[in-house]
This record gives sequence, structure tokens and C-alpha cells, in this order.
Amino acid sequence: MAQFKGFTELKLDFKEKYIEIIGKKREFPTYTTQLINIANQNAQGTRPIVVGKMSELIKQCPDKTYEGWKKWYLETHPNAIDNATDKIIDMINKMRDAMGLINRKMVREWVEDLAIDKTAEGLIIQEIIFKMLSKIMKIDYKEATIQEESQNIDGYLGDQPVQIKSETYLSKKSSIREVITIPIIYYKKTEKYLYIYCDKNLKIPKLDKF
Repeated sequence: MAQFKGFTELKLDFKEKYIEIIGKKREFPTYTTQLINIANQNAQGTRPIVVGKMSELIKQCPDKTYEGWKKWYLETHPNAIDNATDKIIDMINKMRDAMGLINRKMVREWVEDLAIDKTAEGLIIQEIIFKMLSKIMKIDYKEATIQEESQNIDGYLGDQPVQIKSETYLSKKSSIREVITIPIIYYKKTEKYLYIYCDKNLKIPKLDKF
């Protein structure tokens, strides 16, 4: 590389040198680490509350060698590895039970949910919002045409064009948001509820309950 012109370049087999330091290469059968990782995400077995904040702990270790770090960590956190293991193996057992319930019919349902239902979730929410506000405001609504969508219009409440956005849109930097000059209706979806937040320029009756 140009910025290193005049430097001596050394090339090492990192994997080989890494194994020399840690003493052995840990081998895992195919797919097992993926399953353990999923189980750990569910069980939260390696969260800082269980094993400590590793990035900080390794700085605190007085011995700056691999063997020194390993010895120091196991001495200062003698139960951490076992506690994490217990949490993960418990989740593995639960997942093993769940695996027995999975058949082709269930997998097909899952694929349909992912490919069809979740893909259309935004459209479904938009339809729910338009129908609800149309009923509350006692006016008709219509969906936008493809040409109107290109102008940031999702549909009309009466003659009023509106845009519908997830509340996560507000977390985007203002510099990358589209310039939208029509009223925006925001929504937030939780597992149980759909919350709707209407632009003050829309003459909407109180929506305390809907």
C-alpha cells in the first residue's frame, strides 16, 4: 500500500499463530454453534450481569497475556462460566422440546407469515388507519395511485392528501427525511396495540379511545 512505501512487510498465518497462543482450536459440529448462539440470545447467558463487562474486565487484568487473562478472569469470576452455561443449556433443552413440535405444516405456516403477512404488514396498518379515521371523521377515504405515491401521498381522507409513517421515521436524521408538506399520520405498533398520532392540521375528533 502506498502509505507504507519503504516499510518492511511481514505476513503471518494468523490462525496458526492464534492457536499457538490459546493452545488448541475449539471444534464444533456443523450447525451447533448457530443453535447455541440462538439459545444464548434467548437465555441472555452472556450478558454483563452474568459474565461481567468483558471489554472493561480485560483492561483491568494486570497480566497482559492470554494465559494471565484466563487465570485472572476465572479467579475473579469463579462462577460466571458455569452460570452462563446453565442458562444456555436450560434454553437448549426448551428448544429441543420445541423442535419436536415442528413439522412441515408448521414450517409452511412460518414461511407464509414471513413472506406474505409480514411483508404486507405496512399495507395492512395503512388500511386499518384509513378505515378507522374515515369512520371517525365520517368521510370517505381512498388509496393513492402509484403516481401519487411518488409524491409522498399514501391516500386521501376526503379531499385531504395524507402520509402515513411509523413513529420510527422520527428517529431518522432530518437531513435524510423526505420533504413532506402534507399532514402526516404516525403510528406505533406494539404486540397488542396500534397507536395513531394525527397531524394537528387534520380536523380529527378526540382519539382517546378507539
